[in-house]
Amino acid sequence: MINPVPTVYLVDDALSVRKGLERLIKSVGLNITTFASGEEFLRHKQYKQPSCLILDVCLPGLSGMELHTKLIQENICLPIIFITGYGNISMSVKAMKNGAVDFLQKPFNDQEIISAINKAIDKSIRIQQEADEHTKIQSMLDILTPREYEMLRWVITGMLNKQIAFELNITERTVKAHRSKIMKKMQVVSIVELVRITQKCGITPAEK
Repeated sequence: MINPVPTVYLVDDALSVRKGLERLIKSVGLNITTFASGEEFLRHKQYKQPSCLILDVCLPGLSGMELHTKLIQENICLPIIFITGYGNISMSVKAMKNGAVDFLQKPFNDQEIISAINKAIDKSIRIQQEADEHTKIQSMLDILTPREYEMLRWVITGMLNKQIAFELNITERTVKAHRSKIMKKMQVVSIVELVRITQKCGITPAEK
């Protein structure tokens, strides 16, 4: 499978900035789509993966910070690089706390922005990989029967078969049979691996 070429989205109201960054980003083999405002960007709606967003802080209408907040609220996971000619320390701290990858002061050099883009794209790839893994795990959980799901929560406690059997007032043989089916359906060979993947979906161990 051929990996898709990453896409950089750029929101800046200055045409000269959009043109300059478009030339630079294309020169390193990446795709780029530019927007003059936050509102225009939001109308785009479909965001390719892997990708990142270069976002000017000071925009007409919806500001860069406001757009960032809106993306978080709408659960749109785009790693963001803020750029600004009027930034300050408190602004950059707030942006980084909200998950921004970088905060660059204009004028920045080519290496600075390319380095930030590479870091943001790497983050985008990790986010997509985690989302794909979560989807796969959930699809395996969905084929468990209600009884197997209940037993799964007991198995990930780390208790022995005989201990689970005692808690549920069933035979150890029944526990073994359920455990075997669960391991097969979840495509794992160890309890450690089963615990790891179930944690990713927020499944908690059963309680006595």
